Amino acid sequence: MKIFVTGATGFIGSAIVRELIEARHKVVGLARSDAGAESLAAAGAEVRRGSLEDLESLRSGAAAADGVIHTAFIHDFSNYPAAAEIDRRAIETLGAALAGSERLLIVTSVTALLAPGHLATEEDAPNSGSPRKSEEAALAIRPRGARVSLVRLPPTVHGDGDHGFVPMLIDLARKKGASAYVGDGSNRWPAVHRLDVAHLYRLVLENSAMAESNHGVAEEGVPFQEIASVIGRRLNVPIVSKTADEAVKHFGWLAHFAAIDNPTSSERTRELLGWQPKQPGLIHDIDRSSYFAA
Repeated sequence: MKIFVTGATGFIGSAIVRELIEARHKVVGLARSDAGAESLAAAGAEVRRGSLEDLESLRSGAAAADGVIHTAFIHDFSNYPAAAEIDRRAIETLGAALAGSERLLIVTSVTALLAPGHLATEEDAPNSGSPRKSEEAALAIRPRGARVSLVRLPPTVHGDGDHGFVPMLIDLARKKGASAYVGDGSNRWPAVHRLDVAHLYRLVLENSAMAESNHGVAEEGVPFQEIASVIGRRLNVPIVSKTADEAVKHFGWLAHFAAIDNPTSSERTRELLGWQPKQPGLIHDIDRSSYFAA
């Protein structure tokens, strides 16, 4: 199949591109820059220049494809509503290009949108108060005849090249001279390795037993205190507990994520697709020198 991938040069998207090409799919990747275009070409993908705000590029890329995997998102936490609106319009455009056909659009969402504090499942609906509208946009285009499936990702997708929350926590611990957690640190982060989740996207694409929501979760919930402990030991800084008020000062905008309790199941996804994560778990993976290179 010919698959159009947004976010194709990103941490997750680049792994998906390789997974698809190795499975003998033809990949067309969206690239904003010359460097991105070069990396896609080197991986064996066709390049389509454009961005999430270039709706015509998205429309034409989707129209010429047998399926679309949408992983791109502008992670601008200083203006998150604007980033969410760009994502919503992009999903609407991709869906319109595929409407009335059997071609599949896979939309990326996050488990952190689900209600915290209980074991989230694929049947759970997202929190309607969240500014990110990926799932609402996906639901809105289904009545127009678009085939849409969701892949929800956990707060940390780890592996070589990670530039997400764990590297941010490492950098913060360096600057603050301490690795912190909130309360007793028992709040849980689900996690998955980037190579395992790349394989999941391919299984969703190729499997006719399509589910509305799939969970790209290898570990249901890693206690945050364990993450903080690895960081503190590796950096040789104190590992400390913070109250909710102290956490705001220590973590800044990361305080919400540091305190979130987001245990998430992927049992139905595994049963339906036969997905079996094989890569190292979060604690084993981040306890490596490459995660702590200055």
